[in-house]
Amino acid sequence: MYHAVATDPNEATRALSVTPEAFAEQMEVLADRGFTPVTTAGLAACWRSGRALPERPVLITFDDGYEGVHRHALPALAKHGFPATLFVSTGWLRGPYDTGGGLDTMLDWDQVRELAGAGVEIGGHSHSHPQLDQVSEATLRFELIHCKEIISDQLGAVPASFAYPYGYSSRRVRQAVRETGYAQALAVGNGLARRAQGPYALRRVTVRRSTDTEEFERVVEGRAIARTFAGDRALTQGYAVVRRVRQARRLVSRSMG
Repeated sequence: MYHAVATDPNEATRALSVTPEAFAEQMEVLADRGFTPVTTAGLAACWRSGRALPERPVLITFDDGYEGVHRHALPALAKHGFPATLFVSTGWLRGPYDTGGGLDTMLDWDQVRELAGAGVEIGGHSHSHPQLDQVSEATLRFELIHCKEIISDQLGAVPASFAYPYGYSSRRVRQAVRETGYAQALAVGNGLARRAQGPYALRRVTVRRSTDTEEFERVVEGRAIARTFAGDRALTQGYAVVRRVRQARRLVSRSMG
């Protein structure tokens, strides 16, 4: 799971960014080690049908829609003929639907179309990037449907895959994603994707600015993942308690209102 690919990102995106040089080197690692990148839709289709996956399959995914995916990541992907999946928050992209919420320089729709034409699957990532499990039912449905409709209108193709903003979901959110027509969805979880997770809770591992080549090699080989992301998991578990309390308070407030 990537976010921004940038030489000089701003502070809001720096920690979850990678340099163009690091991204290119990581793609070389995948090529040298014989990995076969697939799209999210391709992975899910194989698991649904029982068809065999290619040798050493891997997903290369990008969240949000930062401009560096087109400027820096696309040439590195094209060098190896690698497909990828880009999950866009439609209200963050430059153009007619821009809400001004983008954290750094974002893609415009011409660039998204070029990425799609180059073999990048375009998936949904909500419209305004909220924590979907914390919003009302009306807002949840709007975020999912509006995102899907904008992508369909701009690309002439209905998005098949979704990624939860911040990786957060719940049974209610996953059901709404399914009912909106997305065939599969990705969380974070910082673990390997497994068929047993089901098509609406597939895990990914985070690649960030502090990820060096040695760590990247370990992670893509599936080694020492629990140790590598132990800190992330501790923070996630602690924050999950805080978020459940906040959600309960909101539900009580609504019922009293």
